[in-house]
Amino acid sequence: MAIITVLGVAAAIAMAVIGSGALGGTAVAEAAGGALSADATPLAPAGTAFSIWSVIYAGLAAYALWQLTPTARASERQRVLRPWAILSAFLNAGWLFTVQFDALWLSVIVIVALLAVLIRIMYILGRPRTGGVIELILTDGTFGLYFGWVLAATFANTWATLSAAGVTALEEIPLGVVGIVVAGVVAAVAALLDGGRIAPALATSWGLAWIAVARTGGRFESDTLVWTAAAAAAVVLLIAVVRRVTVARTNQPAA
Repeated sequence: MAIITVLGVAAAIAMAVIGSGALGGTAVAEAAGGALSADATPLAPAGTAFSIWSVIYAGLAAYALWQLTPTARASERQRVLRPWAILSAFLNAGWLFTVQFDALWLSVIVIVALLAVLIRIMYILGRPRTGGVIELILTDGTFGLYFGWVLAATFANTWATLSAAGVTALEEIPLGVVGIVVAGVVAAVAALLDGGRIAPALATSWGLAWIAVARTGGRFESDTLVWTAAAAAAVVLLIAVVRRVTVARTNQPAA
């Protein structure tokens, strides 16, 4: 299964690169009539936000290669995780192709399925680690960023799809504020439930922060949206840190 993981993740990453338009063709921001561009809805992050995918893909590649090591092969945690990791990579690639074919509603279904798979992965990561710092970085770090970013992206994707379908109310500033607040609340709840993992909170805060940046100009320029998104980003990260510290203190052995 370790070799299958390497081949599967490599194939999925290659498909994702092709689907993103990085090797030619239509970029995601320009596909589907620009529905997912940085200026399409009040919840759309600035284009720079998507640079997080470089880190996630690099982490997935390193994670897959690490599966070939004796430590990973002997890990029950990794054995359970591998099929879900492969599935997440292929769902991500599939999402990119749905956008390229202008199938926005299908893209929502796929990204929700991807989010569900990543939630399952985060649950699996609650099992004891045996690979030390390397496993912490390559597994918990990579999939934590992956989950946190997809959580934010699910809101942006759904908002864009509904807006493109003619629900113009979602393009109003008040509902934009509501969308950002709801995304922040969901991310905060996730941080509380997962014991304050920093990587997911960091990725979601990254997305929210770039929503704030995008709202400093363009079609949906709004100080209200800027400050709401910036505050949501800060609160999500703060809650994760506080929760992490609380859990660490609780698990600390008594003197």
